Amino acid sequence: MNKSTRSTTIEKNTCTRLTILFVLVVLGSGSSSAQTTKKYLSAKQSDPKNFGWMQGFPPPANRILHTWDGSFFEFPAIRWSVVHMRELLPTQNVSRGLEAPDPMHYALDQNIDQLTFLPWNSKQKMTWENSLAENYTDGMLIIHKGKIVYERYFGALTQENVHAVMSLTKSFTGTLASILVAEGKLDPGKLVPYYVPELKNSAYGDATVRQVMDMTTALKYSEDYADPKADIWQFSAAGNPAQKPKDYKGPVGYYQYLETIKKQGKHGEAFGYKTVNADALGWIISKATGKSITKLLSEEIWGKIGMEQDAYYQVDGMGTPFAGGGFNAGLRDLGRFGELILNKGMWHGKQVFPAAAVADIEKGGSKKAFAKSGHPGLKGWSYRNMWWMTENQDGAFSARGVHGQTIYIDPAAQMVIVRLASHPVAANAANDATSLPAYQAVADYLKNKR
Repeated sequence: MNKSTRSTTIEKNTCTRLTILFVLVVLGSGSSSAQTTKKYLSAKQSDPKNFGWMQGFPPPANRILHTWDGSFFEFPAIRWSVVHMRELLPTQNVSRGLEAPDPMHYALDQNIDQLTFLPWNSKQKMTWENSLAENYTDGMLIIHKGKIVYERYFGALTQENVHAVMSLTKSFTGTLASILVAEGKLDPGKLVPYYVPELKNSAYGDATVRQVMDMTTALKYSEDYADPKADIWQFSAAGNPAQKPKDYKGPVGYYQYLETIKKQGKHGEAFGYKTVNADALGWIISKATGKSITKLLSEEIWGKIGMEQDAYYQVDGMGTPFAGGGFNAGLRDLGRFGELILNKGMWHGKQVFPAAAVADIEKGGSKKAFAKSGHPGLKGWSYRNMWWMTENQDGAFSARGVHGQTIYIDPAAQMVIVRLASHPVAANAANDATSLPAYQAVADYLKNKR
């Protein structure tokens, strides 16, 4: 093997490792049977404090976590890396502005830890406190009637850190779109090329903005992580910020990849959870406003309600924020966002954005379309503006991200729950059985509390 060939091989192998890493970090790694049956260290055993990763000047060789080999996102290392993304990957800031943080008020409730619920398919009740360790919780916040009634931190997360929220990011993208619709700056009935002409020859050429917002587009695109030829790998290679191999011929950056997606089926008939829809919506938003997602989020929300910390997005090699899964933020700031949504855009007497934006989310999507999506644990749910709608009697809805990230809003209970986590299994199906009934137990308790 000559020097040139060897160099190209090294570049290609490095790019492949980084692509796999990229998928694991920002998209999640699926829900294969191998993941769900494997035995993992417990939350206590996998606490980053037990390992000493990246400690020292320099750290010992066996305690260094790399991006180039994917080691920093393998379990249990993920429990450290979820609060250290900015140190390892390129990012773009979401400014909180220069005003002093808006203080949150406390009315801590010592009874919550002992609340019990029955996990799905179980005959044995579990306490709220035990469910936190069961689900590898890094941070848990509960707000009731505008006051923090519960707040705890675990693992590598502290009050000073921000945490990767994975696909929960999509609900921020959907909320921005909903705000623009309410403000008359975005028409959900328009075809996508009206805003993004570059997509006229792609699957999005005859899709409406509404279909993108609700993920009812018909795309020839697979996120089957078990299939090495699945489209997700090409999407990830395009968005990977690392230098491409010299013989790489594919698209560069999220936007170029979106132009290559082909149509399969009829738009509007079925809900299909595909990350590329969130990135398409991010592009639509930026074209409609002339602003990046990071700038718009700062101007519309992050800089308006007294956040404590700047947030940030991971970006591709072109500096494009990953609108489908690259957001990182602090626990209490995510709680502020949830409270803003609960109160339909109102923050301490000020209407930050039109109430119609949240009212449109709360309308919910098509249950019929959702039923075709293959989420057997979420029967009767729907999807609207990139929010997951439980359609339960409380009208609860949530933002969800792999490895256990959640903002759960229950209007009837006047409650917001934020959970940040680093569950060893990416798919939320691995924790829903001990999460969703736990959230309902807290909601029922708070509804009856005077």
